[in-house]
Amino acid sequence: MKKARLALQSRTRLDERLKEMGPLSPFAPPVRGWIKAIREALGMSSAQLAKRLGVKQPSVVNMEQSEARGSIELATLRRVAEALDCTLVYALVPNKPLETVVRERARGVVRKRLAAVAHSMQLEDQTVGARETEAQIDEMVRNITPSRLWDEL
Repeated sequence: MKKARLALQSRTRLDERLKEMGPLSPFAPPVRGWIKAIREALGMSSAQLAKRLGVKQPSVVNMEQSEARGSIELATLRRVAEALDCTLVYALVPNKPLETVVRERARGVVRKRLAAVAHSMQLEDQTVGARETEAQIDEMVRNITPSRLWDEL
């Protein structure tokens, strides 16, 4: 139970921190990537950036292309950011609050588990009403162990 409480506290803290970020659309990368966009905005040539990085000019072109493809290594991106006097910001941002993800997953797992029981009860003409089923789901969701939510696909 202590693990579950710690996980909840962690989710709550992360959700609060991520809420401060607001909408992420302004952070969508430019089509040709941040490196090229910032380099060009600074009026810097790829040869000049290469010199700052201590590499040859074709390497900068490769870095820009790999960033645009999404295959650049973080260490390389960090080096380029420093050479452009930028700060690399790296984050995984959930599409919805983590607490919502956990609750939705718990409801899905519980519904799946109850489906087999409901089928058997229906065969025996012992169906339970929708209100009772929802109450049972809510109770099971409250008591489910969060670490068990991710065992099933």
